[in-house]
Amino acid sequence: MAAVSIREIVKQFGEVRAVDGISLAARDGEFMVLLGPSGCGKTTLLRIIAGLEKPTTGEILIDGQVVNDVPPRARGIAMVFQSYGLYPHLTVWNNIAFPLRTQGTPREEIKRKVEWAAGLLGIDHLAQRRPRQLSGGERQRVALARALVRDPTVFLLDEPLSNLDAKLRASARSELKQFQRTVRTATIYVTHDQVEAMGMGDRIAVIDHGRLRQVGTPAEIYEHPADEFVASFLGTPPMNLIERDGGSMGFRPENFLPKELLNGAPVVEFPFRIDRVEYLGSEHILYGALDGRAAKREVTAKLPAHATLDGISTGAWHKFAVREKELRYFDRDGRKTQQPELSP
Repeated sequence: MAAVSIREIVKQFGEVRAVDGISLAARDGEFMVLLGPSGCGKTTLLRIIAGLEKPTTGEILIDGQVVNDVPPRARGIAMVFQSYGLYPHLTVWNNIAFPLRTQGTPREEIKRKVEWAAGLLGIDHLAQRRPRQLSGGERQRVALARALVRDPTVFLLDEPLSNLDAKLRASARSELKQFQRTVRTATIYVTHDQVEAMGMGDRIAVIDHGRLRQVGTPAEIYEHPADEFVASFLGTPPMNLIERDGGSMGFRPENFLPKELLNGAPVVEFPFRIDRVEYLGSEHILYGALDGRAAKREVTAKLPAHATLDGISTGAWHKFAVREKELRYFDRDGRKTQQPELSP
């Protein structure tokens, strides 16, 4: 059963349609990521689920019940914002206890729940500190503990890691995913960071200009993008797209290799002029252009750091190729289409 279902949700702000007819379901116990560029509508959609925004049209269901007219506090939802929203004058213990006190929860139950949540998230030793005395990762865990004590049906997380530095974000991703697996509560997580989405999501919903582009597992979305936007949004560097027969052909940089490395596999060959090479420690990124039957445009190739670059020189043309099975095709509207028959 889906913990959250949204049906044909539209949100209009004047002439701007921030959410444009999105239907989506997050299953019970699932970690669902809403991924898209800034301003695409993902946070607006999250706020609609939370009851902080009212949809122009469409329905929101939580545990099978329509909640369009149910106030936020009665929806069984806990939300963690980008800023964490901790009260600076309260201790960690009192920050976690705050929602229980506002609900009139008995003192003994508050004590039991706060100690349980703080212990689960490993912050029980911080109980008497105030937010200013905590690191960014510790503040995040306090915000999660405060949400957890409410026994929510759904967690809504709005870019909760964006204020952390790169090193902390990596460890926080791991902690957050482990936390979600432990509590097994449906979680909807908003981010514009594809590394977070790919590393944490059970499924990813890709959104652009208020529209749902694709829903699937990280592997499905990366390997079989539904359209050119998804293909070019995911991946570093993104998928190469070249024009062909009124549509386009795409291939990932890591699948674009010197032809001699692909012996024995059916391939499509491209003359590749290498203009620049970057060494990034774990890999080499080769930037250049194609010519011949393909429209000239910059493409990239990605080779592992241990790959030899003997014989590869900038400013020269080289024989690179892609396995036929790793090519993706899109029609003139940018939507995925079936692989055509390729000439031998």
